[in-house]
Amino acid sequence: MPNTKKKTIKYSFDYLDECNMCNSTKEYHKILGKRLNQSQGKNPRNKIGITTTIIRCKKCQLIFSNPQPIPESIEDHYGVPPESYWKEKNYFSTDDNYFQNEIDKLKKIFEIKPGMKALDIGAGIGKSMITLDKAGFDSYGFEPSEDFRKMAISKMGISEEKLRLGQIETIEYDENSFDFISFGAVLEHLYNPSDSLIKAIKWLKPGGLIYIEVPSSNWLTSKFFNLYFKIIGTDYVSNISPMHEPYHLFEFSLKSFIEHSKVNNYQIAHYEYFVGETYLPRILNPIVIPYMKWTNSGMQFCIWLKK
Repeated sequence: MPNTKKKTIKYSFDYLDECNMCNSTKEYHKILGKRLNQSQGKNPRNKIGITTTIIRCKKCQLIFSNPQPIPESIEDHYGVPPESYWKEKNYFSTDDNYFQNEIDKLKKIFEIKPGMKALDIGAGIGKSMITLDKAGFDSYGFEPSEDFRKMAISKMGISEEKLRLGQIETIEYDENSFDFISFGAVLEHLYNPSDSLIKAIKWLKPGGLIYIEVPSSNWLTSKFFNLYFKIIGTDYVSNISPMHEPYHLFEFSLKSFIEHSKVNNYQIAHYEYFVGETYLPRILNPIVIPYMKWTNSGMQFCIWLKK
């Protein structure tokens, strides 16, 4: 018979006194509900597990858990066997469209000049670095997974000197080193996004840009699901997933970055929302998708920050 035993993950729990992005205190924090350490399904009351409390900051609209569950080892969350990726068809091929939408938007708000340097945070196997090179940058990156870094070098031809092994909490670059920094689908996984962003701003040259893609705290689908959980008489919510895949620890809004920028030496250069997948019955999509576009209530939030 198949082994259905779930993986055991040991956590410590870190209680937060302030919002990570705007430093607001507890009187500004609204409890939204509870989040299970697994997919909650239609009736989470029938599932056995542990929960953490989900908070919305009323000052900057950041959504986070309090307490924050910290795994004993980061590999408990992100230690995915590389083979599960390597088996994907064409995984090591370069796609002309990969990261191209972001480059096209960047060119509309920023002039790329010869010799400009770019940094990709969480570079994976280096696909964004290749696209950045093609766009005219001299690209660098760092990646926390040793297996992914090795494949970037051996399979994708990324220079060993340009792709470092490390996490943003410990890795260092000189101040004012880069003209462009990419933070695609990374910030929501970090336990201290504010400190990580402040560190990246130090690496950025004056006039440079940081690109960030994060889950939106104003996603309409979450509001539908939360209403459903309330109607069936539970206090569960669908926001973030701090103890199960994809291990999102935060959801952000435009106000999160506006408040953070007031004391951290950057400005908002551009932002936009993307609907993405609605996860609602398809029959509703002709109504819901236009509404999400009109109200900026799609799943993904993208923002460009200027130093």
